[in-house]
Amino acid sequence: MHKEKSLPGVSGLPVLVGVLLMWGATSWTTFVSSTAMDPQRSLLWLGAAAALGFFLLKGLFIVQPNEAKVLQLFGAYSGTAKEPGLRWANPFYVAVKVSCRTRNFETNKSKVNDANGNPIEIAAVVVWQVRDTAEAVFDVDNYEHFVHVQSESALRQLASEYPYDADDGQESLRAKAQTIADHLKDEIQDRLKHAGVKVMEARFSHLAYAPEIASAMLQRQQASAVVAARRLIVEGAVGMVEDALARLAEKNVVQLDHASKAQMVSNLLVVLCGERGAQPVVNAGSTH
Repeated sequence: MHKEKSLPGVSGLPVLVGVLLMWGATSWTTFVSSTAMDPQRSLLWLGAAAALGFFLLKGLFIVQPNEAKVLQLFGAYSGTAKEPGLRWANPFYVAVKVSCRTRNFETNKSKVNDANGNPIEIAAVVVWQVRDTAEAVFDVDNYEHFVHVQSESALRQLASEYPYDADDGQESLRAKAQTIADHLKDEIQDRLKHAGVKVMEARFSHLAYAPEIASAMLQRQQASAVVAARRLIVEGAVGMVEDALARLAEKNVVQLDHASKAQMVSNLLVVLCGERGAQPVVNAGSTH
Protein backbone atom coordinates (compact mmCIF):
# COMPACT_ATOMS: atom_id res chain seq x y z
CA MET A 1 0.00 0.00 0.00
CA HIS A 2 1.21 3.48 -0.88
CA LYS A 3 0.38 6.67 0.94
CA GLU A 4 0.68 10.11 -0.55
CA LYS A 5 3.58 12.27 0.59
CA SER A 6 4.31 15.83 -0.40
CA LEU A 7 7.23 16.69 -2.68
CA PRO A 8 6.56 20.23 -3.92
CA GLY A 9 9.97 20.74 -5.57
CA VAL A 10 11.25 24.28 -6.02
CA SER A 11 10.00 27.20 -8.04
CA GLY A 12 10.85 26.66 -11.68
CA LEU A 13 11.15 30.33 -12.65
CA PRO A 14 14.67 30.89 -11.17
CA VAL A 15 15.89 27.71 -12.89
CA LEU A 16 14.47 28.84 -16.22
CA VAL A 17 16.01 32.29 -15.87
CA GLY A 18 19.34 30.80 -14.77
CA VAL A 19 19.50 28.48 -17.79
CA LEU A 20 18.72 31.32 -20.19
CA LEU A 21 21.41 33.50 -18.58
CA MET A 22 23.92 30.65 -18.75
CA TRP A 23 23.22 30.14 -22.44
CA GLY A 24 23.49 33.86 -23.11
CA ALA A 25 26.72 34.23 -21.16
CA THR A 26 28.28 31.18 -22.80
CA SER A 27 27.33 32.34 -26.28
CA TRP A 28 28.67 35.85 -25.66
CA THR A 29 31.91 34.59 -24.13
CA THR A 30 32.42 32.19 -27.02
CA PHE A 31 31.78 34.94 -29.57
CA VAL A 32 34.09 37.46 -27.88
CA SER A 33 36.98 35.03 -27.37
CA SER A 34 36.55 33.13 -30.62
CA THR A 35 39.67 34.79 -32.10
CA ALA A 36 41.85 33.99 -29.10
CA MET A 37 40.57 30.47 -28.38
CA ASP A 38 40.74 27.33 -30.40
CA PRO A 39 37.48 27.12 -32.44
CA GLN A 40 37.04 23.47 -31.49
CA ARG A 41 37.34 24.29 -27.81
CA SER A 42 34.81 27.12 -28.21
CA LEU A 43 32.32 24.78 -29.82
CA LEU A 44 32.97 22.22 -27.04
CA TRP A 45 32.15 24.78 -24.34
CA LEU A 46 29.09 25.91 -26.23
CA GLY A 47 27.85 22.33 -26.64
CA ALA A 48 28.46 21.53 -22.99
CA ALA A 49 26.47 24.59 -21.87
CA ALA A 50 23.61 23.68 -24.20
CA ALA A 51 23.52 20.07 -22.94
CA LEU A 52 23.58 21.19 -19.30
CA GLY A 53 20.80 23.70 -19.98
CA PHE A 54 18.55 21.14 -21.68
CA PHE A 55 19.18 18.68 -18.83
CA LEU A 56 18.13 21.26 -16.24
CA LEU A 57 15.08 22.25 -18.27
CA LYS A 58 13.96 18.64 -18.30
CA GLY A 59 13.20 19.00 -14.59
CA LEU A 60 10.64 21.76 -15.21
CA PHE A 61 6.95 20.90 -15.04
CA ILE A 62 3.70 22.83 -14.65
CA VAL A 63 1.10 22.02 -12.01
CA GLN A 64 -2.40 23.29 -12.79
CA PRO A 65 -4.92 24.18 -10.03
CA ASN A 66 -6.63 21.05 -8.65
CA GLU A 67 -4.00 18.91 -10.32
CA ALA A 68 -1.11 16.85 -9.00
CA LYS A 69 2.09 15.40 -10.40
CA VAL A 70 3.15 12.03 -9.00
CA LEU A 71 6.97 11.88 -9.14
CA GLN A 72 8.89 8.62 -9.57
CA LEU A 73 12.63 8.06 -9.54
CA PHE A 74 13.68 4.91 -11.42
CA GLY A 75 10.30 3.30 -10.69
CA ALA A 76 10.18 4.21 -6.99
CA TYR A 77 7.57 6.64 -5.67
CA SER A 78 9.25 9.83 -4.46
CA GLY A 79 6.32 12.17 -3.70
CA THR A 80 3.50 14.27 -5.09
CA ALA A 81 3.66 17.91 -6.16
CA LYS A 82 0.36 19.78 -5.74
CA GLU A 83 1.44 23.41 -5.48
CA PRO A 84 0.25 25.18 -8.65
CA GLY A 85 2.70 26.94 -10.92
CA LEU A 86 5.99 26.28 -12.68
CA ARG A 87 7.98 23.82 -10.55
CA TRP A 88 11.37 22.15 -10.83
CA ALA A 89 12.57 18.84 -9.47
CA ASN A 90 15.24 16.27 -10.20
CA PRO A 91 15.41 15.90 -14.00
CA PHE A 92 15.49 12.11 -13.57
CA TYR A 93 11.98 12.17 -12.06
CA VAL A 94 9.12 10.86 -14.17
CA ALA A 95 5.95 12.91 -13.56
CA VAL A 96 2.47 11.36 -13.87
CA LYS A 97 -0.41 13.83 -14.05
CA VAL A 98 -3.44 13.13 -11.82
CA SER A 99 -6.54 15.33 -11.81
CA CYS A 100 -7.90 16.16 -8.35
CA ARG A 101 -11.02 17.86 -9.69
CA THR A 102 -14.49 16.67 -8.74
CA ARG A 103 -15.78 14.37 -11.45
CA ASN A 104 -19.02 12.55 -12.13
CA PHE A 105 -20.31 9.90 -14.49
CA GLU A 106 -23.52 7.97 -15.12
CA THR A 107 -23.45 4.19 -14.98
CA ASN A 108 -24.82 2.16 -17.84
CA LYS A 109 -28.50 1.31 -17.67
CA SER A 110 -28.48 -2.17 -16.10
CA LYS A 111 -31.22 -4.79 -16.11
CA VAL A 112 -31.30 -6.73 -12.84
CA ASN A 113 -33.81 -8.67 -10.74
CA ASP A 114 -35.01 -6.96 -7.58
CA ALA A 115 -35.55 -8.74 -4.25
CA ASN A 116 -38.90 -10.10 -5.52
CA GLY A 117 -37.38 -11.43 -8.72
CA ASN A 118 -38.92 -8.76 -10.96
CA PRO A 119 -36.67 -7.50 -13.78
CA ILE A 120 -35.96 -3.78 -13.47
CA GLU A 121 -33.78 -1.21 -15.19
CA ILE A 122 -31.58 0.99 -13.02
CA ALA A 123 -28.77 3.53 -13.43
CA ALA A 124 -27.02 5.97 -11.10
CA VAL A 125 -24.88 9.11 -11.14
CA VAL A 126 -21.69 8.92 -9.06
CA VAL A 127 -19.70 12.01 -8.02
CA TRP A 128 -16.11 11.31 -6.97
CA GLN A 129 -12.69 12.85 -6.45
CA VAL A 130 -9.11 11.59 -6.09
CA ARG A 131 -7.91 12.21 -2.54
CA ASP A 132 -4.73 10.08 -2.37
CA THR A 133 -2.74 10.25 -5.61
CA ALA A 134 -0.28 7.54 -4.59
CA GLU A 135 -3.03 4.96 -4.02
CA ALA A 136 -4.81 5.97 -7.22
CA VAL A 137 -1.70 5.56 -9.38
CA PHE A 138 0.09 2.61 -7.77
CA ASP A 139 -2.53 0.48 -5.96
CA VAL A 140 -5.02 -0.01 -8.81
CA ASP A 141 -4.68 -0.39 -12.55
CA ASN A 142 -6.36 2.57 -14.28
CA TYR A 143 -8.23 4.10 -11.36
CA GLU A 144 -10.88 5.76 -13.57
CA HIS A 145 -11.92 2.43 -15.08
CA PHE A 146 -11.78 0.89 -11.61
CA VAL A 147 -14.23 3.48 -10.27
CA HIS A 148 -16.67 2.86 -13.13
CA VAL A 149 -16.62 -0.93 -12.83
CA GLN A 150 -16.94 -1.01 -9.04
CA SER A 151 -19.78 1.53 -9.09
CA GLU A 152 -21.80 -0.53 -11.56
CA SER A 153 -21.13 -3.70 -9.57
CA ALA A 154 -22.28 -2.08 -6.32
CA LEU A 155 -25.41 -0.72 -8.02
CA ARG A 156 -26.40 -4.14 -9.37
CA GLN A 157 -25.86 -5.80 -6.01
CA LEU A 158 -27.84 -3.17 -4.12
CA ALA A 159 -30.75 -3.30 -6.59
CA SER A 160 -31.07 -7.05 -6.03
CA GLU A 161 -31.40 -6.59 -2.25
CA TYR A 162 -34.52 -4.38 -2.33
CA PRO A 163 -37.91 -4.72 -4.02
CA TYR A 164 -38.86 -2.14 -6.60
CA ASP A 165 -42.08 -1.40 -4.73
CA ALA A 166 -43.60 -2.63 -1.45
CA ASP A 167 -47.02 -2.23 0.13
CA ASP A 168 -46.23 -3.28 3.70
CA GLY A 169 -43.97 -0.38 4.69
CA GLN A 170 -40.82 -2.27 3.71
CA GLU A 171 -37.95 -0.25 2.25
CA SER A 172 -38.19 -0.24 -1.54
CA LEU A 173 -36.23 1.30 -4.38
CA ARG A 174 -39.10 3.58 -5.38
CA ALA A 175 -40.33 4.65 -1.94
CA LYS A 176 -36.94 5.04 -0.22
CA ALA A 177 -34.80 6.10 -3.16
CA GLN A 178 -32.74 8.67 -1.22
CA THR A 179 -32.06 6.35 1.72
CA ILE A 180 -31.00 3.52 -0.56
CA ALA A 181 -28.88 5.95 -2.62
CA ASP A 182 -27.00 6.78 0.60
CA HIS A 183 -26.44 3.05 1.10
CA LEU A 184 -25.16 2.89 -2.48
CA LYS A 185 -22.69 5.68 -1.79
CA ASP A 186 -21.35 3.83 1.27
CA GLU A 187 -21.11 0.57 -0.67
CA ILE A 188 -19.14 2.19 -3.51
CA GLN A 189 -16.85 3.98 -1.04
CA ASP A 190 -16.10 0.68 0.69
CA ARG A 191 -15.09 -0.87 -2.63
CA LEU A 192 -12.84 2.11 -3.48
CA LYS A 193 -11.17 2.53 -0.10
CA HIS A 194 -7.81 1.30 -1.50
CA ALA A 195 -8.01 3.33 -4.71
CA GLY A 196 -7.44 6.76 -3.15
CA VAL A 197 -10.90 7.92 -4.21
CA LYS A 198 -13.62 9.63 -2.17
CA VAL A 199 -17.23 9.18 -3.28
CA MET A 200 -19.04 12.45 -2.65
CA GLU A 201 -22.52 11.56 -3.90
CA ALA A 202 -24.48 8.73 -5.52
CA ARG A 203 -28.09 8.97 -6.67
CA PHE A 204 -30.43 7.11 -9.00
CA SER A 205 -30.80 8.60 -12.48
CA HIS A 206 -33.09 5.91 -13.89
CA LEU A 207 -35.40 3.43 -12.18
CA ALA A 208 -38.18 1.51 -13.93
CA TYR A 209 -39.60 -1.93 -14.51
CA ALA A 210 -38.19 -3.76 -17.51
CA PRO A 211 -40.33 -3.24 -20.65
CA GLU A 212 -41.53 -6.84 -20.74
CA ILE A 213 -43.36 -6.51 -17.40
CA ALA A 214 -43.96 -2.76 -17.21
CA SER A 215 -47.59 -3.02 -18.40
CA ALA A 216 -48.48 -5.80 -15.96
CA MET A 217 -46.81 -3.99 -13.05
CA LEU A 218 -48.66 -0.79 -13.91
CA GLN A 219 -51.95 -2.67 -13.64
CA ARG A 220 -50.80 -4.11 -10.31
CA GLN A 221 -49.96 -0.64 -8.99
CA GLN A 222 -53.34 0.65 -10.14
CA ALA A 223 -55.11 -2.25 -8.44
CA SER A 224 -53.18 -1.63 -5.22
CA ALA A 225 -54.15 2.05 -5.34
CA VAL A 226 -57.83 1.15 -5.86
CA VAL A 227 -57.76 -1.30 -2.94
CA ALA A 228 -56.11 1.28 -0.68
CA ALA A 229 -58.67 3.90 -1.67
CA ARG A 230 -61.58 1.48 -1.06
CA ARG A 231 -60.18 0.60 2.33
CA LEU A 232 -60.07 4.26 3.28
CA ILE A 233 -63.61 4.82 2.04
CA VAL A 234 -64.94 1.85 4.02
CA GLU A 235 -63.19 3.01 7.18
CA GLY A 236 -64.74 6.46 6.78
CA ALA A 237 -68.19 5.03 6.01
CA VAL A 238 -68.15 2.78 9.07
CA GLY A 239 -67.27 5.76 11.24
CA MET A 240 -70.10 7.81 9.76
CA VAL A 241 -72.62 4.98 10.34
CA GLU A 242 -71.50 4.59 13.94
CA ASP A 243 -71.82 8.33 14.48
CA ALA A 244 -75.29 8.39 12.89
CA LEU A 245 -76.60 5.55 15.08
CA ALA A 246 -75.12 7.12 18.21
CA ARG A 247 -76.68 10.52 17.50
CA LEU A 248 -80.10 8.99 16.74
CA ALA A 249 -80.03 7.12 20.03
CA GLU A 250 -78.73 10.13 21.93
CA LYS A 251 -81.44 12.49 20.71
CA ASN A 252 -84.10 9.78 20.90
CA VAL A 253 -85.25 10.62 17.39
CA VAL A 254 -86.44 7.10 16.61
CA GLN A 255 -86.26 3.74 18.26
CA LEU A 256 -84.75 1.10 16.00
CA ASP A 257 -84.77 -2.61 16.63
CA HIS A 258 -81.91 -4.87 15.58
CA ALA A 259 -83.37 -5.59 12.12
CA SER A 260 -83.99 -1.90 11.44
CA LYS A 261 -80.44 -1.01 12.47
CA ALA A 262 -79.08 -3.69 10.18
CA GLN A 263 -81.17 -2.38 7.28
CA MET A 264 -80.07 1.21 7.99
CA VAL A 265 -76.41 0.22 8.17
CA SER A 266 -76.73 -1.66 4.86
CA ASN A 267 -78.38 1.30 3.14
CA LEU A 268 -75.85 3.82 4.46
CA LEU A 269 -72.88 1.68 3.40
CA VAL A 270 -74.34 1.29 -0.09
CA VAL A 271 -74.76 5.07 -0.36
CA LEU A 272 -71.36 5.96 1.10
CA CYS A 273 -69.25 3.26 -0.59
CA GLY A 274 -70.86 3.22 -4.02
CA GLU A 275 -68.93 4.52 -7.01
CA ARG A 276 -71.98 6.46 -8.27
CA GLY A 277 -74.57 8.56 -6.54
CA ALA A 278 -77.36 6.50 -4.96
CA GLN A 279 -80.85 6.65 -6.46
CA PRO A 280 -83.12 5.51 -3.63
CA VAL A 281 -86.81 4.65 -3.97
CA VAL A 282 -88.72 6.99 -1.65
CA ASN A 283 -91.90 5.80 -0.01
CA ALA A 284 -94.21 8.83 -0.49
CA GLY A 285 -97.16 7.45 1.45
CA SER A 286 -99.33 4.47 2.25
CA THR A 287 -102.37 3.10 0.42
CA HIS A 288 -104.03 2.22 3.74
